[in-house]
Amino acid sequence: MKTLLHLFFAMVALACTSCTTADNYARANQKKFVALGDLASSAVDCRALQETVLADGRLQVRANLFNRTSQRIQVQVNCVFKDEQGFSTGDETPFQALFLDENAQETVTFTSLNKAKDYTVRVRLQR
Repeated sequence: MKTLLHLFFAMVALACTSCTTADNYARANQKKFVALGDLASSAVDCRALQETVLADGRLQVRANLFNRTSQRIQVQVNCVFKDEQGFSTGDETPFQALFLDENAQETVTFTSLNKAKDYTVRVRLQR
């Protein structure tokens, strides 16, 4: 009986773990800003995002990236534009290099090529 009970609790724990992992992926997919990698997430922060729909219906995004470290870093940043359901429209900007001085903030601007409804700004450290 004890073995059966232990097996039951192990299965419940495994089910809960897989649910939270799926929830984490879903939350990451819905974020407007994602730092790729542990080093980038500890070094770079997005302090503000501004969305503007242009007269022709295209989406323009401005992101204020902040260097949280006390040294100059080089990052790469891009934007993936998405439809209203969260799927990529195929409109993804190339990664562009950006130098951030110590404790500095810089604004980067992206403009979609089509009528996107959503986006994700991604940043990674340059190696």
